[in-house]
Amino acid sequence: QVQLVESGGGLVQAGGSLRLSCAASGLPFSRYSMGWFRQAPGTEREFQATISKSGGSTYYADSVKGRFTISRDNAKNTVYLQMDSLKPDDTAVYYCAVQTKVLGYYTPRSYDYWGQGTQVTVSS
Repeated sequence: QVQLVESGGGLVQAGGSLRLSCAASGLPFSRYSMGWFRQAPGTEREFQATISKSGGSTYYADSVKGRFTISRDNAKNTVYLQMDSLKPDDTAVYYCAVQTKVLGYYTPRSYDYWGQGTQVTVSS
């Protein structure tokens, strides 16, 4: 079955960096676009970034553009999210997901197979 396992979250001071990883198994990884979302308590799951199958195209939420970088290694079945210049507002659980539907890359409805999430906490 499909499994996504995120790692790399933690506690960091404002201005710091973290690199999240998402290891996928049980699917032909290179055939799917992948996305990162986040969810803070009491809020809806929010799009952060997406990357195409080959890695040639990427899109970001306005709030993270210029600070976050999504990448992938198809040989390792892994997608990454490099997060720089972190702010307290970036505090949330971060999820990776597989895009299986063409409903818009920014909506969770386009994605199936979610990881368990990794907590990112940014202190001020």
